[in-house]
Amino acid sequence: MQALLDRFLEFIEVERGLSANTRAAYRTDLHRFSGFLASRGIRSPGDVSRKDIVDFLMDGREAGLKSTTLARRLAAVRSWFRFLAQEGLLARDVAETMGVPRLWKLLPDALTTREVERLLSAPEADRPLGARDRAMLELLYASGLRVSELAGLTVDRVHLEERFLRCVGKGRKERVVPFGAAAHAALLRYLEEERPRLARRTGGDRLFLSRRGGPLDRRQIWRLVRRYARQAGLEKDVHPHTLRHTFATHLLANGAPLRVIQELLGHADIATTQIYTHVDSGRLKAIHERYHPRS
Repeated sequence: MQALLDRFLEFIEVERGLSANTRAAYRTDLHRFSGFLASRGIRSPGDVSRKDIVDFLMDGREAGLKSTTLARRLAAVRSWFRFLAQEGLLARDVAETMGVPRLWKLLPDALTTREVERLLSAPEADRPLGARDRAMLELLYASGLRVSELAGLTVDRVHLEERFLRCVGKGRKERVVPFGAAAHAALLRYLEEERPRLARRTGGDRLFLSRRGGPLDRRQIWRLVRRYARQAGLEKDVHPHTLRHTFATHLLANGAPLRVIQELLGHADIATTQIYTHVDSGRLKAIHERYHPRS
């Protein structure tokens, strides 16, 4: 493995003329990749699978690396495998069709339970629009709705007594999503005390209304979530999708089946939901160590 790495590093210096900084970065990235493969008992590039490459990148993401660093790591691995294939040293280039990684851009950091509590308690229900904002945050975390789904939610689609809502998601597909006691209490207060006053001007049917009585749009919801995250003292980059991601991550961490999470999130393909198994790898490793006879 080391000899093949050295040949590639010589190639990018002599024939491709890459800068010293790029060569140094590629050398570091590929040595880390080689060490990662060795930890899995893989000694030859011919034994590497696409999953090994994805897992290497996901390990970096979970370690907190920036998306630019992860993209560079993939570029280094792809260049190495392309070189090996062109030189006839590799029968098949498993990295050939791997595109620029998007997973870590799509998935924000999940909040911890303590961080969620701080965020949800940030709006003061006794202040103007505080009941609305508390209900909005509670429902985002309780249901995992997309911000567009929350903005389009109408009052008649929220069944308070039964504690579920009917949501129209991507492709105009409707799904039923339950919510818990905390969201129920926040919604009840908002609907009884604050929304009637907001609805006097327009009589609109949207669940969440602005100060002027019109529907809250996605941009307004985005700004509100970020404002309360700052108010709660959260250092993470928090926006509505963070709560959707946190919803799914916490469900998985507490043992919810992946198929159920898929249905709640409105994912058409289970593969989209499976990304959360990477995010919660700590829980999976703990389960493996506890139950596997040779862990």
